[in-house]
Amino acid sequence: MSRKKYETVNGKRVIRWSDPCSDDFADNGITRSRVGEDFIFVHKSPLWRAAEFLAYYAVALPAVWIMLKAGCGLRVKNRKAIRGAGKGGYFLYGNHTSFSDAYLAPVVSFPKKAFIIANPDAVSIPGIRSLVQMLGCIPIPTERRAMPGFTEAVYERIREGHCVAIYPEAHIWPCYTGIRPFNANSFHYQAKLGVPAVPMTVTYRNRKLFGLIKLNRPGMTLHIGEPVFPDMELPERERRQKLRDEVYAQMKAVSDGTEQYEHIIYIERERDEEKA
Repeated sequence: MSRKKYETVNGKRVIRWSDPCSDDFADNGITRSRVGEDFIFVHKSPLWRAAEFLAYYAVALPAVWIMLKAGCGLRVKNRKAIRGAGKGGYFLYGNHTSFSDAYLAPVVSFPKKAFIIANPDAVSIPGIRSLVQMLGCIPIPTERRAMPGFTEAVYERIREGHCVAIYPEAHIWPCYTGIRPFNANSFHYQAKLGVPAVPMTVTYRNRKLFGLIKLNRPGMTLHIGEPVFPDMELPERERRQKLRDEVYAQMKAVSDGTEQYEHIIYIERERDEEKA
């Protein structure tokens, strides 16, 4: 099978975009499965819970840490800011620039377990749906009738004192070095529960082996922001918007204030090009 060819400039892949809120460049080729009213978002079985604990802490976490350090050159800055979120549950909000994003939340939240709100593709690969759930995936329903079960699962994980990670940009833009616009809808849960949000922002740097040999993929640096608490005296709609604005401002400040390596070139399509 021939590999898909991309436009390049100076040896770098070029991606042309039209809408920063809806364009998706994940290219995962997964056929999306149904996540309906009968989907079990929270398993209560003691056997499941035991298998979940072992899969997450004994297998996944060590493997994830090795993969992120060796494969992505991960560096974490200001991790101590997490302490400001307190001992209860909280939300993590991050930019969405890699399939590896799902593995960042467990590194940040440890020893708390991290649950990740993801699109249904995450549980659509045959044979590993249960494993993906054990590792913390909460898939967004494909049917409206499943939304109450989904929402209750998010609330329950926070009440249990865990971390829930959300990527409000929604779609993956590989190695993108900016912060795309996102609305306040993703802050509905946090505004309702009155718990903190912690921004996390990935930036990219040129990566060399032993400082000499340039590697094919850039290194990832994860910046942890200061916790943002909802203003419970505001009406809920205004509360959500204020949360969104404060989280976005922190992420944008990190992205704009960090010198980054542009591994993929993103170019906005001209309107006349779109019509053609």
